[in-house]
Amino acid sequence: MKAVVMAGGEGSRLRPLTIRRPKPMVPIAGKPVMEHILNLLKRHGITEVVITVQYLASNIEDYFGNGSQFGMRITYSREDVPLGTAGSVKNAEDQLTEPFLVISGDALTDYNLTDIIKYHQEKKSLATLMLAHVHNPLEYGVIITNQDGHITEFLEKPSWGEVFSDTINTGIYVLDPKIFTYFEKNKQFDFSQELFPMMLRNGDPIYGYVAESGYWCDVGNLSEYMRANADVLQGRVEVEIPAKKLEGNIWCEEGVEIADDAQLIGPIYLAHDCRIKAGAIIHGPSTIGHYTIIDERAQVDRSIVWNNSYIGERAELRGALVGSSTGIKSKAVMFEGSVIGDNSIIQEGAIIQPNVKVWPDKEIEAGAVVNTSIIWGSQGRRGLFSRFGVTGLVNVDLTPEFATQLGAAYGAILPKGSVVCINRDSFHRTPRMIKRAVIAGLPSAGVNVHDINQVPIPVARYIIRNSDAVGGIHVRLSPHDKRVIDIKFFDQYGLDINKTTERKLENLFFREDFRRVDVDEVGAIEVLENAEVVNSYLKGFAKVVNHDVVKKRKFQLVVDYASGSTIQLLPGIFNRLGCDLVVLNTSMDDSRFSRSMDEIEKDMHRLATITSGLNADMGIRIDQGGENISVVDDRGRVLDGTRMLAVMTSLVLRQNRGASVAAPVTAP
Repeated sequence: MKAVVMAGGEGSRLRPLTIRRPKPMVPIAGKPVMEHILNLLKRHGITEVVITVQYLASNIEDYFGNGSQFGMRITYSREDVPLGTAGSVKNAEDQLTEPFLVISGDALTDYNLTDIIKYHQEKKSLATLMLAHVHNPLEYGVIITNQDGHITEFLEKPSWGEVFSDTINTGIYVLDPKIFTYFEKNKQFDFSQELFPMMLRNGDPIYGYVAESGYWCDVGNLSEYMRANADVLQGRVEVEIPAKKLEGNIWCEEGVEIADDAQLIGPIYLAHDCRIKAGAIIHGPSTIGHYTIIDERAQVDRSIVWNNSYIGERAELRGALVGSSTGIKSKAVMFEGSVIGDNSIIQEGAIIQPNVKVWPDKEIEAGAVVNTSIIWGSQGRRGLFSRFGVTGLVNVDLTPEFATQLGAAYGAILPKGSVVCINRDSFHRTPRMIKRAVIAGLPSAGVNVHDINQVPIPVARYIIRNSDAVGGIHVRLSPHDKRVIDIKFFDQYGLDINKTTERKLENLFFREDFRRVDVDEVGAIEVLENAEVVNSYLKGFAKVVNHDVVKKRKFQLVVDYASGSTIQLLPGIFNRLGCDLVVLNTSMDDSRFSRSMDEIEKDMHRLATITSGLNADMGIRIDQGGENISVVDDRGRVLDGTRMLAVMTSLVLRQNRGASVAAPVTAP
């Protein structure tokens, strides 16, 4: 059987490591990660390999050549432009006349490939996917199979709200050449997002083989790269290590010099001809590249240093990563998660703060304290998005400059001439500042802006969904910390953007690859009247609620508005529904906008006391953004999340008999 090794990715999340090398060429334990993959193929009897290349293709071709020195026969398939996973393999169609294996060149694994090949043959499958169980499935394609192994459902890189399984797609496939009939050559096409769903819809035999043992790691970002190195040194993955193992879990290649009083606490990998000088201390898991010098009394703790680099006297590396041909001068300090690109110099006494990245060919002056990345402006982030969108401390992580670039990046992924709605939900100065900075970036990409001012998130979602907008942005003061700003992005339906869009935006932002339009194409900014926006929402609300039924019930409610922006419209809605209200926290007080968990608990206790004391039907606390409610029943009992889920499920099923309800994966 032949194998196709996919090696065309840029590895943008591994930058600055991948600026001068493709992702499959980053080293792990003395070898490029792709060499470990080729060795795995060889162990399972696969010696004929097609490597698909695109980004910095010559680096791979020059290193592996025709494969003869590795005991293999290697050919290459070049992409002029990225064609997606399936599109790149389609380029090599003429070499793949029999069933073949597809594997990523930038993942580290020791899975039993013979087993999946045998399984594929037994099932007479068109496509067999190697699956694995993981604790956090968010970064991968999630798969469900029946008892026979037939795939019944999958979703590519879901959010937590979409997760329905912990079984994920590892990107290792055994495929029949018949799959090439599904799509055309030289067109972008993806296995997991397009081909496999198409086969599933057609009822074709597509199976999943679950790897119950073995190791697999997608070396997709810097933390995963560090973890993969550590796992190899700690024996968690079966790979060929080109070094001798000494006492204390120290791996040494030839020509290594270690001073007598140097302290080495394994696991440590020392590549050939590196030198560890007097008094130096290295704590594992750490890797030192060839011809690298660790000078006197330097300390390297859980770090990776690539080839031909220098760590000066009394310098300290703590969970850091240093590229090739780089100098870290005396008494310089690199903290957790910091990365220095190739051919850079960190002068004496400089401090590189946690998660800061320094791109290649930079020089940091003596004594400098670097707390933001140089030069690409990534602000030391592993990614832009968190649970609450793009989040950070005001004027530290989220500066006006950052917000303007974020707006430009978002505009660049949208069609020229399209419309984006933007709003905020607090009168506080900081959301206003950040919102205006975001607005400044959007028109530069040829995107028009509708500023709907200060409205709750549900109103913004409604306006986006019922207008010609292709997306939206909401800027808010964090409800949990007034020092923090959250920036949320919506699609044309008013829903949070999906993971694919998040990654597309992140990639553009970190590369600063923004679209700049001609002067005649610069987008317009239009400010919509607040009353017009609110009235539009109220009219829409009136169409979907049976006012007469609610009025007949004559609800007595205690409502805590939490000093949020829902005060603008909810009193009118409750009034139209004939509800008798007792209201709390009705002033839009910015000092009360962010509440700690203890303060929220006190608010709920107060709400419960008042609700039971007044014999009201219900107590409701609406959070500042208007998207979450907490409920107290008529006896003053606070309904927890599980009970609220049960109540909402019951209401939905009563209204829609026989319907199916999608519940969170964490639901009991």
